Amino acid sequence: MLRKYADFLLVLVALSWGSTFILVKKAIEDLPAFSFLFVRFFLAFLLMYVFFHKKIEIDKKILKASLILGFLNFSAYALQTVSLYYLPSNIVAFLTGLFVIFTPVSAYFFFKKEIPKKVIIAAILAFLGIYFLTQAKFAFSIYVFLVILCAFFYALHINFTDIFSKKYNIFSLVTFQFLFVAIFSLFLIPFEDLQNVKISFTVVFAIIITVVFATVFAFFVQTFAQQFTTPTKTAIIFALEPVSAAFLGAFFGESLNIKQIIGGVLVVISMITAEI
Repeated sequence: MLRKYADFLLVLVALSWGSTFILVKKAIEDLPAFSFLFVRFFLAFLLMYVFFHKKIEIDKKILKASLILGFLNFSAYALQTVSLYYLPSNIVAFLTGLFVIFTPVSAYFFFKKEIPKKVIIAAILAFLGIYFLTQAKFAFSIYVFLVILCAFFYALHINFTDIFSKKYNIFSLVTFQFLFVAIFSLFLIPFEDLQNVKISFTVVFAIIITVVFATVFAFFVQTFAQQFTTPTKTAIIFALEPVSAAFLGAFFGESLNIKQIIGGVLVVISMITAEI
């Protein structure tokens, strides 16, 4: 029964991340990115601990697994954030989408998992969909490499979540992963320009929404659902994130052309292909 709904739950995760993209983009105009990440993940840690402390276990193996997940998660966020200062957001979104390809590749080479042909086809379709969505045109640079590395960390995060979610208490994994992301973010705050920080309504609203929906809900559901599905299918479903971001942007007045619509359709087709 749970396996039946796992993919649907991951769709909700992708939609929650995609729907908060514009909100976060606006918020970090007033509060620097790593400061925002620290507040977001530390509050998420506190929320998880307050409500689920009776279900949380602490031992060395769980803390080590949480540290690995936290490091991979933070590294992906950090590299993506740095790149956004130097590259257009559509290019960053497109290159980040490489995680759809990197997930099955890393699962095969690092974790010795066989990947069905239909899933490989679905991953390629999803990546093409992201290309059409973002309409990316770029020349190679160090910042392009950083985003590609970001996509690789995202892929590893999905694969390690698959492994750890089947071995350890998921309440503990999620809670301490949040704490480690917050700690890593804290280390980079001194390098940010904090002179023009504004605790605006947008910042407060973004923090509340991202903490509850895009962090506590999303990462807990991801960790839970990945017990019942494969890492590659998870990556394909997560390709819905830029789709939902693009269509929500259109709702708020951003242009959406025929290529982007085709991209969204390709992502949906890729999900259907993976399920057949």
